[in-house]
Amino acid sequence: MDESFYLMHNSCGAPVMSRFIRRASVCAEAFNPDEDDEEKEQRVTHPKTDQQRQRLQEACRDILLFKNLDPEQFSQVLDAMFEKSFEAGEHIIDQDDDGDNFYVIERGTFDICMRVDGVEKIVGAYDNKGSFGELALMYNTPRAATIIATSPGALWCLDRLTFRRIIVKNNALKRRLYEEFIQSLPLLTSLELSERMKVVDVLSSKAFSDREQIIAQGDLADCFYIVESGQVRIILKRSRTRKDQDDNEEVEIASCSRGQYFGELALVTNKPRAASAYAVGPVKCLVMDIQAFERLLGPCMDIMKRNIANYEEQLVALFDSSHTDTEEKAP
Repeated sequence: MDESFYLMHNSCGAPVMSRFIRRASVCAEAFNPDEDDEEKEQRVTHPKTDQQRQRLQEACRDILLFKNLDPEQFSQVLDAMFEKSFEAGEHIIDQDDDGDNFYVIERGTFDICMRVDGVEKIVGAYDNKGSFGELALMYNTPRAATIIATSPGALWCLDRLTFRRIIVKNNALKRRLYEEFIQSLPLLTSLELSERMKVVDVLSSKAFSDREQIIAQGDLADCFYIVESGQVRIILKRSRTRKDQDDNEEVEIASCSRGQYFGELALVTNKPRAASAYAVGPVKCLVMDIQAFERLLGPCMDIMKRNIANYEEQLVALFDSSHTDTEEKAP
């Protein structure tokens, strides 16, 4: 990649410098994961010191796209990533450009800007963690937004070809594995097929053993869960309100099995987990992080809100109270 500087202009019209030179017309290149011959592809490796690799592993630890990679695939991704520093005001990617890299934030803050009706608007931000740039690489489309650094910092970059060879191919296998299951979920019936497939792309699978706690009442919410196999008990712990009740009484308020979901209430209401969830026997769940939940499941929100209303009715019946607050609902 050519690393010479070139002039750009930010949303205020002021010139800024950028080192993230774009390759032209990459979105025109077709990619079929089924026809990809991994053995013929030359693996990209960028040497790193032990300290760099340790920092990279820490930055990638919670990146959802990497969760379903096997150890060998993950090692190849780490080998292929390279570090870039940047200054405040630099454009990392620009809306409508072709996609060249996937980016993982090591440190730094960024504004997410989109051009709406010819006007550039800030629609979000990153603060020293997260990743971006995957959509253009996964779906062969131009960049959907502009990312501008608002502080000095560093990014780890994964080139487009390695991203496709490992991440896109892995996601194609995952799509085949979960396609029928996802299409059978009543929650997602309001989504178009392409939207459901995007849901598959951001899901990771997690296994739990018998009686293992999946979420804890009072914790901050960061994930949404769909039961792939097994059964999950939803338990509400409630302090004594009458003399005939024990302190910290535990009541099972729901049970979730294959195809059912939990953990949405805290994400919808922006409040801590209102109840705990435990595995009954071996359990596998599909997990979606809060950013993907907010981005992809907006059309499903009416169904979730109807279920939240059902939680309230159930709790009124359970505890004989007409003053049940949000903290006493299912998670």
